[in-house]
Amino acid sequence: MEKIAAGKSDAAESIIRRRSRYFAVFLFLAVSVCVLAVLNINVGNVRLSLRDILRIIFLKDSSKDGFVIIWQIRLPRVLMAALLGGGLSLSGFLLQTFFSNPIAGPFVLGISSGAKMAVAVVMVFFLRGFGGVSSYAMIAASFAGAMAVTGFILLLSGKIRNMSALLIGGIMIGYICSAVTDFIITFASDSDIVNLHGWSRGSFSGMNWGNVQAAFAVLGVAVILTFLISKPMGAYQLGEDYARSVGVNIGAFRTMLILLSSILSATVTAFAGPISFVGIAVPYLVKRALCTSKPLVVIPASFLGGSVFCMGCDLIARTALAPTELSISTVTACFGAPVVLIMLVRKKGGR
Repeated sequence: MEKIAAGKSDAAESIIRRRSRYFAVFLFLAVSVCVLAVLNINVGNVRLSLRDILRIIFLKDSSKDGFVIIWQIRLPRVLMAALLGGGLSLSGFLLQTFFSNPIAGPFVLGISSGAKMAVAVVMVFFLRGFGGVSSYAMIAASFAGAMAVTGFILLLSGKIRNMSALLIGGIMIGYICSAVTDFIITFASDSDIVNLHGWSRGSFSGMNWGNVQAAFAVLGVAVILTFLISKPMGAYQLGEDYARSVGVNIGAFRTMLILLSSILSATVTAFAGPISFVGIAVPYLVKRALCTSKPLVVIPASFLGGSVFCMGCDLIARTALAPTELSISTVTACFGAPVVLIMLVRKKGGR
């Protein structure tokens, strides 16, 4: 009886420690989002007090200096960095679950390159013919490119059972898409080349409220659907045989994983261009901080972590060499690539 009581006591303490860790991580991420939001809104040529920022945001006090700068320029940019960063991180987590490989991500697998190729076609040919394209059209084009690459990956998965080889196949497809994009650029005018080059380097600048609404609508639906498959995702993490034994339709589930991941990464690429390493580094850091891979916990934490990571990188991109703005992908690579190297070293060392 004493052993049983001691076992229950240890189990209760373990649950308390685990929940305390979850609470601490989510609290840190939530506070970081708020702090970075204020810093991103305040830092620039026009600086305002926290009180003025809150009055402008929540009361829409147009009498305050900087109302137009904050409401029309900085706030949409901050929100897009948070939304797109979260979406890209979540996309990486879904791909890592799909491939059972921690270095799988939309940038590495070529999904971002496929989306970039499709957006390049729209920017070079359709803008010339129609003069303008809506946000949803850009998302649709990006999604079509992402799904084209995803389709090839799914076809390869039917022929190649080794996930490492499949990962290499995705990387090769990404190189092919990049080559096609370079070929398309040869038909572009000088102004199109400048626009496409600026977009392909990755940036959250130039965002507006229409972009925020479109991104929120698409990402919101994708995130909700991701939560709905969190339970079968947890079973899938324990192995396909176990997932089948509890009634998971593996074929449909894998298709849903790859579709949701493509939607998330395509939306990011459509608005901000290809952004590197976020989808690999952030889920890894989140899982290490939480000490769990449980989807119901990791999904919201990955989204918040991606928001924090991209908001911080965007702040650095704007301020490090001001008034020159760095590419967001340059900054994310500086912080994300070392994390990937650490992952590889730990995996090689068997830790």
